Amino acid sequence: MQQLIHRIWYQNHWAKWLLLPLSWLFALLSTTRRLLFRFNIKHASHLPVPVIVVGNITAGGSGKTPTVIYLIELLRQQGYRPGVISRGYGVDIQGCLVVSTGAKASDVGDEPAMIVARTQVPMVVGAKRVDAANFLLANFDVDVIICDDGLQHYALARDIEIALVDGDRRYGNQWLLPAGPLREGLWRLNSVDFVINNGGPVHTNEVLMSLTPAPLVQVDNTLTEKFDSQDAIVAMAAIGNPQRFFNTMSQLGYNIANAVEFTDHQAFEPMQLKALSQGHPLVMTEKDAVKCRDFAQSHWWYLPVNAKLTPEFDQAFLSQLQLVAQTKKGLSHGI
Repeated sequence: MQQLIHRIWYQNHWAKWLLLPLSWLFALLSTTRRLLFRFNIKHASHLPVPVIVVGNITAGGSGKTPTVIYLIELLRQQGYRPGVISRGYGVDIQGCLVVSTGAKASDVGDEPAMIVARTQVPMVVGAKRVDAANFLLANFDVDVIICDDGLQHYALARDIEIALVDGDRRYGNQWLLPAGPLREGLWRLNSVDFVINNGGPVHTNEVLMSLTPAPLVQVDNTLTEKFDSQDAIVAMAAIGNPQRFFNTMSQLGYNIANAVEFTDHQAFEPMQLKALSQGHPLVMTEKDAVKCRDFAQSHWWYLPVNAKLTPEFDQAFLSQLQLVAQTKKGLSHGI
């Protein structure tokens, strides 16, 4: 199914015409909801600290999680105390839940589990992002909130919007869901503060982001084996754009005996992956690794990647954040 969707969205498959009526319905519903907030029929919740939304206008992965991790580290370097909220994709969460170090992806979502495992940032997941943000403020000492995804979640007022675009696939056929990958039209990019292009080539007003691979890490973290770079591997990925991962592994010189795609965010069964990895090291993404920690074998590995953005972006982002923070502080003191 995922391969068919990819052909429809990115390879101009004729089946998009069958889905067009559903895209019209999606456009009607999303436009109606957006207008309700624009005309204050529905009210967005404003928070006393700056809110940064990192999202996209397309379905599927575009590099949001590495960007969130990059922003966490950048903010800490500047003396901020960031916290993160998320919906926790694919997880049935009642109320709000704190994401602890070592949290199971099946409980909080794979991306939140990965973010906290990497950064130990205060993070709360919840079905309603406004509730998650208020819970975060009530229980942690944070002075800026990053919302992982949620560009279309207008119930939460935001001060800075960052939209990610996959530099390889961009916006596909530029149709709305489900006939195309768009959650909102391309016009939406005119209202965001920054458009970050994952991988390039960059277009006008886009910021280039590159993902720098690090050495492979054992999923079970036992350090009982050393990876032999001469071994043929099985590469697997359950992310929005698996081919990007496979291309990266090939560019790094790994000998891929088999490349296996899974649906984005898919949960794994132990026997499923054990059968897949027989005879070869199994190499996966870091997001997939957090779902496999409890049953990983010693010859399973993951590839960490680190986002790299330009100094010009850092300066522009921090300058805008400083203005927002000063304004919020002034309002809180009645200035």
